[in-house]
Amino acid sequence: MAPSFIKHPPSDKPARVSRKLDEIEAEMKRIGFWTENPPQFSVNHYLEAPTFELWLQCIFLPNARRAAAENRFPSTSQVGLMAIRQYDYHEYVEAAQPLLALLREFDRIIDAG
Repeated sequence: MAPSFIKHPPSDKPARVSRKLDEIEAEMKRIGFWTENPPQFSVNHYLEAPTFELWLQCIFLPNARRAAAENRFPSTSQVGLMAIRQYDYHEYVEAAQPLLALLREFDRIIDAG
């Protein structure tokens, strides 16, 4: 089932989301999870992407930035949960823990309504 999108009245949520996305991108670059020339790909689900990091960079970030620009957000976000599955479930990835925290903060901003 596709997530429902809600058009919100003017608020600071788009600015908060944009700032958090900037932090996520900066952290990905800092820890070496950013690809300067990513491959082109199309996926329906993050598990279909070549890597979770490429999905974040090429699918999640552009879509989330568009949502912030249009002030149209999904009713919930689970990108933090997806990151836990990647970096803290089967194998603990120390370098990814700050990124995981930022993604969970993103979820909280979206889920706050």
